[in-house]
Amino acid sequence: MLEFVRRLWHWIEDLGAPAPIPDALWLTTLARYPFLAQKDEKVGARLRLLAAHFLNQKEFTGANGLEVSDAMAVAIAAQACLPLLHLGPPRRPQAALAWYDDFVGIVVQPHDVYARREVMDEAGVVHRYKELIAGEAMDRGPVMLSWPAVEVAGSHGGIGHSVVIHEFIHKMDMKGGDADGCPPLPPGFMGTQSVRAARAAWLAVLVPAYQALRQQVSLAERFGQPMPWLDAYGATSLVEFFPVACEAYFVQRARFTEERPELTTLFDALFDPRGVAR
Repeated sequence: MLEFVRRLWHWIEDLGAPAPIPDALWLTTLARYPFLAQKDEKVGARLRLLAAHFLNQKEFTGANGLEVSDAMAVAIAAQACLPLLHLGPPRRPQAALAWYDDFVGIVVQPHDVYARREVMDEAGVVHRYKELIAGEAMDRGPVMLSWPAVEVAGSHGGIGHSVVIHEFIHKMDMKGGDADGCPPLPPGFMGTQSVRAARAAWLAVLVPAYQALRQQVSLAERFGQPMPWLDAYGATSLVEFFPVACEAYFVQRARFTEERPELTTLFDALFDPRGVAR
């Protein structure tokens, strides 16, 4: 009886399955962004399925006269789904995509844009300024992406960059409330027995790595020592360090593991809890 119910459930889910991404379009995307290619065909097929469901759920809007093509939308969808690749039951992509269920809209800009910022200093004085950004994830709101930044993912001289992964990691971080560098962690994360213990285990690894990057950047800026391989933007805050590190983890995993093996172990526990071989 239970087997019949399971089959019925899968059949009902399949009725709502989106149209598959055409072969030529998918292969072109993998060729353009080699870090998306998977050694295991089943894993690669799952990424393609996740991306198709993502495209079915989200609405793309081109800003300032930009027309979002199918190729652009697939490039964004595939990169956004990469962190979800091993999350949730294999036959239920909707479960993994629940990480992104707080929004629908994705706004694609033809260039980087200026965002208005407002901060209060220790004396209580409010400072207003404009910041040039390539992407932004809004809490319970849309994601903004600069297409030129999306287009060059993985091509910055060996440094692991993907503005799409960066902004969607922010979305995962926000899933538990305000972004703080620690996303909601699964039960039993790294052998822990409670949410508090899981968070402590996460921060025990992430915070020292962040502090080490800050020190490297400071020594480079003040004394001319070499800049670290990891993007220096990650040294601005723990909230930015998490997505910056994830960009490198997904785009340049081998080099990232050489630089930060403890972070690879930490991220594997979140993004690949079943230990699926790459």
